[in-house]
Amino acid sequence: MSGHSKWATTKHKKAVIDARRGKMFARLVKNIEVAARVGGGDPAGNPTLYDAIQKAKKSSVPNDNIERARKRGAGEEGGGANWENITYEGYGPNGVAVLIECLTDNRNRAASEVRVAMTRNGGNMADPGSVAYLFTRKGVVTLDKNGLTEDDVLTAVLEAGAEDVSDLGDSFEVISEPGDLVAVRTALQDAGIDYNSAEAGFTPSVTVPVDVDGARKLLKLVDALEDADDVQDVYTNVDISDEVAAALDEQ
Repeated sequence: MSGHSKWATTKHKKAVIDARRGKMFARLVKNIEVAARVGGGDPAGNPTLYDAIQKAKKSSVPNDNIERARKRGAGEEGGGANWENITYEGYGPNGVAVLIECLTDNRNRAASEVRVAMTRNGGNMADPGSVAYLFTRKGVVTLDKNGLTEDDVLTAVLEAGAEDVSDLGDSFEVISEPGDLVAVRTALQDAGIDYNSAEAGFTPSVTVPVDVDGARKLLKLVDALEDADDVQDVYTNVDISDEVAAALDEQ
């Protein structure tokens, strides 16, 4: 799983940079608005909204922005957009599978942005279903180590339904079924362990190893996709080894 770990670490580092640019803020605010619209505006009774708010706070989104998004979604305040979830599928360089989740109020704009990013960066769009079967939807909780061991985390979450705990270097990633996500993050809270984010995401069932050139090309594609305003998440089944990741860091 070293490749996955390095890839997750790379994505985490990029998330920090995105937050500074404000791009991440917009994505997190959209998630809050949609969660409030779907499940109601009370975080205590809407676990998805609770987790969206927690992630936004961890990323330093201002409380005013968070509250306005919650109110728009719950219908307590006007101005909310009619957001729609759309998933696109494709292949990147070296045949790496790419799954792109969008949250948009303009389906045509989202499709155009994704297609342009793919074709300009060595990717190809694929028919629905041709890539999705390579991924499984899972609950993913990330947390900083803060002196914790893998056994500490595993002990806290095992009975809550956690399937695996991965060491990502500076942090841990806890994988579960999506339906066990709330139980897992609640178990961490009960154990006095702080977490960074808890959300459903996709994990690959098979991975594709790449060399330094292939990794560089794929990261360029992912960057281009994530720069699109309508793109919320990009998932791939790339396996970037520790050696390749180290070589990329040196460049």
